[in-house]
Amino acid sequence: MQIVVTLDCLDTETQAGFWLAALAPLDYRRGFHGPPYLSLVGPAPAPTLLLQHVPEPKQGKNRMHLDLDFGTADLLSEVNRLEQLGAERLSEELSEHGFRWIVVADPEGNEFCVFNPPNSTAALQ
Repeated sequence: MQIVVTLDCLDTETQAGFWLAALAPLDYRRGFHGPPYLSLVGPAPAPTLLLQHVPEPKQGKNRMHLDLDFGTADLLSEVNRLEQLGAERLSEELSEHGFRWIVVADPEGNEFCVFNPPNSTAALQ
């Protein structure tokens, strides 16, 4: 089985630049590129991120989003890195059931979370 996450974009090239830099610790690279698609592929079993060009901008809240655990206990430092790449912080640190996360958005406004799971090695450091 393979999981592909598709993200609608106005500008697939700009979004590819952001997401490749954002996912750099996970070793993502460019894959298939044939308009209107541009894929970003990580090492197996990581899901493919498929960027799909669409004519309209994002409207409303995402119904599905990515949750990214970069393996660091310092969520703020990771969010600051993403902000330097063009992300926007949408929340302060939140927590529930031992999970800690910060909500951010990519340059086109698509929400995602940077998180630590409960009892993670990073969270205990």
